Amino acid sequence: MAVENCTLFAEFVFLGLSSKQEIQRVLFVCFLFVYGTTVIANVGMILLIKMDSRLHTPMYFFLSSLSFCDVGLSTCFSPKMLADFLSERKIIAYKFCWMQLYFGEMFGDTECLMLAVMAYDRYVAICNPLLYTIAMTRKLCIMLVFLTYTMGFVNSTIHTYLTFQLSFCKSNIINHFACEIPPLIALATSDTSFNEIMIFVFGTIILGCSIFSIFLSYCYIIVTILRMKSAEGRYKAFSTCASHLSTVCLFHGTLLYMYFRPSSSYSMDTDKMTSVVYIVIIPMLNPLIYSLRNKDVKGALRKTMSTKLCPG
Repeated sequence: MAVENCTLFAEFVFLGLSSKQEIQRVLFVCFLFVYGTTVIANVGMILLIKMDSRLHTPMYFFLSSLSFCDVGLSTCFSPKMLADFLSERKIIAYKFCWMQLYFGEMFGDTECLMLAVMAYDRYVAICNPLLYTIAMTRKLCIMLVFLTYTMGFVNSTIHTYLTFQLSFCKSNIINHFACEIPPLIALATSDTSFNEIMIFVFGTIILGCSIFSIFLSYCYIIVTILRMKSAEGRYKAFSTCASHLSTVCLFHGTLLYMYFRPSSSYSMDTDKMTSVVYIVIIPMLNPLIYSLRNKDVKGALRKTMSTKLCPG
């Protein structure tokens, strides 16, 4: 399409989750509760790990990094979504749409890779317990976290640049509540085939490598656990992995559904619900899953609460 025939928009308009005011008010209350719980639970997890010396291990170092990603991912989208529930017109400036997409992709990709790092940590702890403290040094842990953020930064930069090289000439109305790649590609009037190829390629690299490394780690973990003679040892090993596996299934399953399918099968309304799970629900559930199933976290929480309430 010729440049002179293309209308340049300075803003995008979201259709949101619902057009009915009464429903939007109910959604505002629900999502405010979820976002508040997300921030309190994840920030609380980070502070608890920092305050309790018993949690100064690689496993909890990675867990605090995961909590940081959850807060970042949710904060990229939830405050704007909450404000839109109370607004008649759900407008986002072009540059803020760019920023929302960029940071949302970065935190999402980083969290995806962080789950793979956590699987490797569990592999070393269960399959090579005598070498765990030697293998998982603080330097290595910091390097692994730095690597996940670097890969998230690179992947997000590429996709954000390619997305906003597209032309949006006919309409600036996005049938969604956030600036994400699928609804923006669906709105574009220029050829999106290269974007779709790059999504598949980099998605295979990020998500594929993450899933493969998690799968491989757990193959070794399961074999090691089944060889244990002690039933108590097997239960303890399975228990330490259950929380991580729950998070992996939720997060990776949602991402696979969102990005690994042809654009012809894209359903706006269905994908808005999927995005709610990925952006809003999972960041809230992660710290709850880890805290409710983890004796160390519950013990540290009880100790911290008793110290604060009864300092003497």
